[in-house]
Amino acid sequence: MADKSAKVPRKTSVSTTATVVTSSSSTHHHNNNHKVKTVRSQKILPSPPAKENRPNRLEDSNASEDDDGDDDDDDDDDDEDEDEDEQPAPLPRSHTPGHLASKSVNDRRRKPSDVAIRQRSQSASHVPPPRPSTAGGQATRPSTQQQAQKQQASADGQKDDQDKKTSSATNKTAASAPNRGTLSASVTSRQKTTAAVTGAKITRPPRGQHIPYPALPGPDDGPEVEPAPPSGMYWSKAFVSGAPHSNMRAHTTTIIGSNVYVFGGCDSRACFNSLYILDADSFYWSVPHMVGEIPVPLRAMTCTAVGKKLVVFGGGDGPAYYNDVYVLDTVNFRWTKPRIVGDRVPSKRRAHTACLYKNGIYVFGGGDGVRALNDIWRLDVSDSTKMSWKLISGPEKTASGIKDVRPRARGYHTANMVGSKLIIFGGSDGGECFDDVWVYDVERHVWKLVNVPVTYRRLSHTATLVGSYLFVIGGHDGTEYCNDVLLLNLVTMTWDRRRVYGKPPSGRGYHGAILHDSRLLVIGGFDGSEVFGDVTILELAVHAYYSQISHFTIEV
Repeated sequence: MADKSAKVPRKTSVSTTATVVTSSSSTHHHNNNHKVKTVRSQKILPSPPAKENRPNRLEDSNASEDDDGDDDDDDDDDDEDEDEDEQPAPLPRSHTPGHLASKSVNDRRRKPSDVAIRQRSQSASHVPPPRPSTAGGQATRPSTQQQAQKQQASADGQKDDQDKKTSSATNKTAASAPNRGTLSASVTSRQKTTAAVTGAKITRPPRGQHIPYPALPGPDDGPEVEPAPPSGMYWSKAFVSGAPHSNMRAHTTTIIGSNVYVFGGCDSRACFNSLYILDADSFYWSVPHMVGEIPVPLRAMTCTAVGKKLVVFGGGDGPAYYNDVYVLDTVNFRWTKPRIVGDRVPSKRRAHTACLYKNGIYVFGGGDGVRALNDIWRLDVSDSTKMSWKLISGPEKTASGIKDVRPRARGYHTANMVGSKLIIFGGSDGGECFDDVWVYDVERHVWKLVNVPVTYRRLSHTATLVGSYLFVIGGHDGTEYCNDVLLLNLVTMTWDRRRVYGKPPSGRGYHGAILHDSRLLVIGGFDGSEVFGDVTILELAVHAYYSQISHFTIEV
């Protein structure tokens, strides 16, 4: 006579699905016949037979995100979705691999508690193939223990219901963030941890969709400009793609390789401490994930490239002025504050300049909120973790009766290091816009005023070294914002205005400019009423050969 089998519900996953295993045995032979049924929303349906005994998966993102008790697909569809989700997502196009992809990678990375829950649910959900009665698995039990199963069936069912509710609630909490289209829980926790350590909250980039590369304009859609000769410099608008970014002014633009690092600045509402990266070859914007001691929102600070690190000094926000030093490693995007050795440090300031020469950053001028400055400090950056300041040229005036040979205090000027000579041009003390050119010899510690026949007043402009020329773009002349291009010949110390073809950017100041691949890129700026976020290209054409001139001297 065949014994009646006991039907005991067993927990198979963290969802509302349960599996009912029916076992029948005969007293005449030892083979057991197994029938597996699936209970889903109180309906019993036959489940497909197991094809093979597959190992457990610890990185099944689809199951974690969809295992919320509302899954209405059959088991075959679930398996297919899991197989598809295991395919790695393609990385976004960027010259900084990992930083965009870090969000998606971290979203798929499990916490220890999540992994444990997945292991328990998978070990219960994967039903093993039929085994002899001596296997001791939960799917079948020896016929000698059937009486005990009947006695404990009610208790097991209640325990399973309680376990399913607890596991389902846990997985809903763990999988809710990726389904909302916002920052993942891991990214949010990292940002909160960073803010707790440094006290500086990361400025969130503007919300928006990924910007695809725009279609090239047709012959009838482009701007109407006159034909330009092959030898003429030419303005054009850069077609950018990638992550959305803020409009900005008084930011920093620093190039390392082909990556342009745009940090800080402000718009018409607030200052930022966010970092954007523009690929100068493909014009692709990206936003890296930064960690460490992140600076507070800043504007009118300086950012100097030292190898593959960026050194930020000074700046401010509203009435606040700072003299802190921060270092960003562009390899892992970690901010650090180096230890400052010594008790002499420059005063808090912004609108100053900083240039690198022989493991030292030379900081000149700026303003501290009360007065303009004209001192020079040197920051030793030979060790990125331990730095020291040294006063090179103080603000003290010479004795009465002796001519004071030094520039007037100023800010929003430009400074360029040419060999051992520091070239200062323009700027303002808050009341007057300057047109003078000064040269400081950092080896001999001597100032010299350059006698320039024709002068141009400028502040909040940019000056980029191209061979033996300084290319000065934009700025304010004391009356209005400009968009012209001035060339200062560093050999003859004379100004030259060249005609530029194409469609120039609108007059602006407080923008950034860098040189890359015989092009000058102008980023952002301000025209007195509007803050810009565009990128404009100045093709140097035949003037690009200036960059090949490397041997010339500047007399002081």
